[in-house]
Amino acid sequence: MYTHLLVPLDGSELSASLVSQAVDFARALKARITFFTAREDVGGSGDGALLRTLAPEDFAAAAAGEASAILAKALVAARAVGLDCEALARTGARPYELILSVAAERGCDLIFMASHGHRGLRGLMLGSQTQKVLAHSSLPVLVASVESNVANDAARAAIDIIKDEHRAIAAVVNGLRRQAVRLQREGAEAPDLDFVAGLLHYLRAFPDVLHHPKEERYLFSRLAQRDGELDALIATLEHEHRDGGAQLAAIDALLAEARQNGARQGELAVAIERFADAQWQHISTEEKLILPAARRLLGDEDWHAIEDAFRQNGDCRVGGEQDLAFRQLFVRLMNDEVGGATP
Repeated sequence: MYTHLLVPLDGSELSASLVSQAVDFARALKARITFFTAREDVGGSGDGALLRTLAPEDFAAAAAGEASAILAKALVAARAVGLDCEALARTGARPYELILSVAAERGCDLIFMASHGHRGLRGLMLGSQTQKVLAHSSLPVLVASVESNVANDAARAAIDIIKDEHRAIAAVVNGLRRQAVRLQREGAEAPDLDFVAGLLHYLRAFPDVLHHPKEERYLFSRLAQRDGELDALIATLEHEHRDGGAQLAAIDALLAEARQNGARQGELAVAIERFADAQWQHISTEEKLILPAARRLLGDEDWHAIEDAFRQNGDCRVGGEQDLAFRQLFVRLMNDEVGGATP
């Protein structure tokens, strides 16, 4: 049976569904996963060459594109269920050749791909690339059923988006936790407190401002109308939203002291750990209890409204495609996560 899957991703909504399917499949087989994404050669364009000359740091972030956010979220999904996994990105004009090269390099025995994708920047991996991999691969290729007609199921599409947002949040929370560990190590390399500040900014700008309010307005409110037995659970989750914001404010205050004079770093680490534990528990409760209940109780009209609302969060969900600071944040997260495995 297969022991090592290569899972190519492109960041589309269908690709988000592919992560869920690949994780379930690998878990059933007790197999490893290597997640992979190809990125465009930004420097090969006229605008990219100009950006490289005028702003080398911005060029580096642009060259990474969405790759870091795509891979960080996939790793979160796999590690949440205890899977052995790794991730990497490569730059090139022929994604199918990169897929085959990485599969051979990493010793994979199965390529797990989607059959459909979107064209253009966010369709770099899927669609025609699947056909080319099928035509040229000497390894087995399993084509997952995430075609457009499947994705058009409103409930599934909305749940995929919500889970993808959870993965983005969890990736940032994990990055915070790694910094907390460094804060507590005697004689260890000092954590980058500016990086910690960036992670906290993302958590305030995305889940606090966008994700949590939309859960309450579009998902929780509809569930409460269908089943009064969920009221207590929903009230607890909404309280956790408020409490998470309060915890972030307390962490900000401790961070300000640590940045000013190096004081209270131990307290800062403890506060981050407490926050991270609470966020993981919160996300787990939503995915194990709320989303299955919603799938059972809500109708197509509800799901279309939920999908439309959450779809508007797209840029932040993938790491701020139009926000250079968020893109740089996810690049740094991946460098920290895999030790530079995304060249």
